[in-house]
Amino acid sequence: MPEYTLEQYMAGIPAAFQPDKAAGIDAQIQLIVDETRYWLITIRNQTCAVTQEKAASPRLTLIASEQDILDVFTGKLDGMKAVMSGRLRMQGDIGLAMKFANLFATGKA
Repeated sequence: MPEYTLEQYMAGIPAAFQPDKAAGIDAQIQLIVDETRYWLITIRNQTCAVTQEKAASPRLTLIASEQDILDVFTGKLDGMKAVMSGRLRMQGDIGLAMKFANLFATGKA
């Protein structure tokens, strides 16, 4: 059983957000979990919001199983290794993906 459910983890993302590191970023990051559930992280004006919805045209889309997303977000699975092994698929702005983890304080989400 995971330490956190995805719902618990996603609820903590806004608290872990570091607005000072998000200057100039205006983006929607779509998570597609187990091909059936959608989470949307919106970063705009140095704020962060998380909702359960499907975006019309996100800047970045991450697709993986719930466990793999949790493992990447908690640092148990390296994001680049997850992509290279096919456990995490990305579509869109890869540059944003590389910045994404640095926008959040570890241990708070």
